[in-house]
Amino acid sequence: MALTEAALLKMPESDYMSAAQLGFFRERLIAMRDELQQKVDETVEHMREQETVADPADRATVEEEHALELRTRDRERKLLKKIEQALARIADESYGYCEETGEPIGLARLLARPTATLSVEAQARRERLQKMYAD
Repeated sequence: MALTEAALLKMPESDYMSAAQLGFFRERLIAMRDELQQKVDETVEHMREQETVADPADRATVEEEHALELRTRDRERKLLKKIEQALARIADESYGYCEETGEPIGLARLLARPTATLSVEAQARRERLQKMYAD
């Protein structure tokens, strides 16, 4: 029987990152990876099928659509890398723990962002520092 989000959240704290929970997140990350890979394949096929357009205005529109599609795929490529890193952390059983503090990231945060590597507090601290040094 597959673990649901509700069942996952009802588990006792002592079960944090148990084999069942790691399996749940592994399946979720693999599904995300497969979906993104499918989009990448569709984009490649879509761009391969494009015909040349004679009208300059139409050509500009097509080129802008390509540029937008490529930016989207670039973001997805970066997400694919984060997914692979998360799967590696599951394999070495460091998944679910903050890279900075070693504290649990928390199930709710991982459900919202399965590739998270920082706890909410550590992420907020990092963003404050980035904002402070960006000004």
